[in-house]
Amino acid sequence: MPQLSPLNWIFLFVLFWAAMLTISILIWWSSKIFYQSSTMTLTSTKENKWNW
Repeated sequence: MPQLSPLNWIFLFVLFWAAMLTISILIWWSSKIFYQSSTMTLTSTKENKWNW
């Protein structure tokens, strides 16, 4: 393993956790939008029911 300066190790540590935070926020955001769109379609289908 190559020897890195302590500043580079700190940079790699911060970069790793910034990537983890970004990925988790993207996963949370996509699941939140999917959940809202599914509830919007459920409410719109309930409001627009046909009386057969």
